[in-house]
Amino acid sequence: MMSTDTPTIVLVGHGMVGQRFLEALAERGLTATHRVVVLCEEPRPAYDRVRLTSYFSGRTPDELSLTDAGFIAAHGIELHLRDPAETIDRAARTVTARSGLTVAYDTLVLATGSVPFVPPVPGRDAEGCFVYRTIEDLLAIEEFAKARATTGAVVGGGLLGLEAAGALQGLGLATHIVEFAPRLMPAQVDEGGGAALLRTVRDLGLTVHTGTGTQEIVTGADGAVTGMRLSDGSELPTDLVVFSAGVRPRDRLARDTGLTVGERGGITVDERCRTSDPRVFAIGECALASDGRVYGLVAPGYEMAETAAATIAGTDAGFTGADLSTKLKLLGVDVASFGDAHGTTAGCLDVVYSDSRSGTYRKLVVGPDGELLGGILVGDADAYGTLRALTGSVPPIAPEHLVLPAGTGAPVALGPSALPDSAVVCSCHNVTKGTVRAAVTEHSRTTVPEVKKCTKAGTGCGSCVRVLGQLVDEELAAHGVEADHGLCGCFPQTREELYEIVLALRISSYQALLDRYGRPGARGGDGCEVCKPAVASVLASLAAVTGASGHVLDGEQAALQDTNDHFLANLQRNGSYSIVPRVPGGEITPEKLIVIGEVARDFGLYTKITGGQRIDLFGARVEQLPLIWARLVDAGFESGHAYGKALRTVKSCVGRTWCRYGVQDSVRMAIDLELRYRGLRSPHKLKSAVSGCARECAEARSKDFGVIATAGGWNLWVGGNGGATPRHADLLAQDLGDAELIRLIDRFLMFYIRTADRLERTSAWLERIPGGLGHVRDVVVHDSLGICEELDSLMAAHVRAYRDEWAETIRDPERLARFVSFVNAPGTPDPVVGFVPERDQIKPDLPLLAIGRRPLEGSAQR
Repeated sequence: MMSTDTPTIVLVGHGMVGQRFLEALAERGLTATHRVVVLCEEPRPAYDRVRLTSYFSGRTPDELSLTDAGFIAAHGIELHLRDPAETIDRAARTVTARSGLTVAYDTLVLATGSVPFVPPVPGRDAEGCFVYRTIEDLLAIEEFAKARATTGAVVGGGLLGLEAAGALQGLGLATHIVEFAPRLMPAQVDEGGGAALLRTVRDLGLTVHTGTGTQEIVTGADGAVTGMRLSDGSELPTDLVVFSAGVRPRDRLARDTGLTVGERGGITVDERCRTSDPRVFAIGECALASDGRVYGLVAPGYEMAETAAATIAGTDAGFTGADLSTKLKLLGVDVASFGDAHGTTAGCLDVVYSDSRSGTYRKLVVGPDGELLGGILVGDADAYGTLRALTGSVPPIAPEHLVLPAGTGAPVALGPSALPDSAVVCSCHNVTKGTVRAAVTEHSRTTVPEVKKCTKAGTGCGSCVRVLGQLVDEELAAHGVEADHGLCGCFPQTREELYEIVLALRISSYQALLDRYGRPGARGGDGCEVCKPAVASVLASLAAVTGASGHVLDGEQAALQDTNDHFLANLQRNGSYSIVPRVPGGEITPEKLIVIGEVARDFGLYTKITGGQRIDLFGARVEQLPLIWARLVDAGFESGHAYGKALRTVKSCVGRTWCRYGVQDSVRMAIDLELRYRGLRSPHKLKSAVSGCARECAEARSKDFGVIATAGGWNLWVGGNGGATPRHADLLAQDLGDAELIRLIDRFLMFYIRTADRLERTSAWLERIPGGLGHVRDVVVHDSLGICEELDSLMAAHVRAYRDEWAETIRDPERLARFVSFVNAPGTPDPVVGFVPERDQIKPDLPLLAIGRRPLEGSAQR
């Protein structure tokens, strides 16, 4: 415990910048020499506000957290949640919180952030009006939208406005965007970029109103929102309004205590982030920097946090301004701007490439001497990392070649090697190319994760990770070290290369592949835990054309599988297994529901409806699995492949059959797709969905491939996923007929299986593969590589060869013999698998696990 005379640092606010300040204190040893007290208004510690919208794609508040509880405890930080600072007494040097807690400070740091600006229009406080700033705001919007709304409107077409619009659409609302400026994102893009963005956003099913403002929120007799009256005289019916018209610095505490505040808001600070009181600092969006700006981006806030911590530690530091470059994916559309994006420099020239068909717009601003001053990228921002780092220098190739798509005339490829060492490759943490090179050459970091840990590059917004990987490879090559991209220590080839070898030579076994193409030291061996399941997946994907056994429990294949595939079921935390029958499209007859209920009752299983429109049955012991599946197969069920790297489910809404908004039969299409791709083994699990209209109730744009109905057919979206790193899917093709839709999905899936790395989701693959979505579209739609016929035939072979794994297993005594807890006591159930009652069902008896698992003497555990 620190003594009473230990100096105290009080931090007001615990957002992203506040957390970075705490980390900077810890890095300088100040948490060991100072008492650190944090007063936080929100009910949760710092979280990733940049990725706030990913909550609507399945990311939980805990997954958004930036704060490790261990960090707070390890450094003795006193964190007070739901207890914001109310008053500051600078004479007494105390801060009083809402709870009445009063803390004396030696140093006070204000990181109070900003507040959303809500235009002073009549009705703005009506029920159904929200702002879009915190997790609690999102929870409130979600609850109201699900309970009472069918239409939503967003006031503001900037960064947060577009994110809010995407969230409302994802909640199933018909969504409008109202922007006072003549284009979307007016601060980031110019007229051309705004036009490209507008086309794409409208293609996504959102209605955009630009050049008009909000005059009044119209309410009904109950005081709830019924519409908006716009400045052009029109009225927009809506049940829900989200204000996202900008933010204002949160500087009330500073004003009340007499600190100097800018004329238009913001706490005035000097280059060391000190306010007019040298004992008080301000950082982040609440601060008016010495260059007269209030920075609304996280990277400048981080730099301010570093500056304040360094000043408190007594080291020389200064903040004189920051890079305002941004790269975002909004509504699935890449948008980036950097440098002097709007061309305000005297004598500058624009170099522009625009393709309205694909929604691509690229503009570079070039000085009279050829210096790259800035630029705007919409639709395709792959070059952002290199171009931003080149800003302020004369590029080694002509500007027109920097905006043209790959393969259309550039004499050389412009990569990170063209950057000077002083170029900043990670603006979030101000990491230069020279620092990255030093991590490789001086600190022996040879992989991107190692370099990220060493330099912090790539740990912020993530937009520089692609450039980071290229720099690491180039630096290794420059020192005669070839970057090893092999699958593992057993194979020097990538997964993609192994796929091509298996396909071309019709290799049908792992051992044959290892003996022929493995590294010399691995040949004749047993392989490893990395390559065995990866090669098993390749062999299963190509079994229909190589002649290998397609069943995962046959011969050598069985020994290659992960635990789940080994027993055709998902292993749960207490050693029991789950059963997930396939329910195509979520459509199920009463008779089949009764069978599932009877099986769950007779075997004492826990039952739960999943988010993918299936029924999970939990708690089966391994020896019960064949008995359960025998009954399910007899009732017409087949494996749902919840245990495999394969297609899981194709979710659907009820479509036009039942829904008054539906324009296509989404249930029928979902069933057709699920039955076509069932059992398709791939580098990672696959999820899909079909929505019957633009309200998107099936959440198709968060899936590996998603289908959304239009009046003219189907739109095909690819490369989306939820989970820890959510990503909206990209539009591959639109207004497709049934046959063309299925043909393009066939090709997309087979091209992905052919070229993806092990355990690589379609989302990561789409961002990694050279050329990205444009290249994939060229291959699967326009047949640019001339392989579509082969992709079609591979999928056709899979469809012909499909056999249900559980149906075949229960008919084969040899396969059934493996379903025992102990091989030398096959009738003995595992004594460690236990359950306790909860809510009229069962749950794992987890305390039993703490005793430890002890197999029966002389037995072989599974």
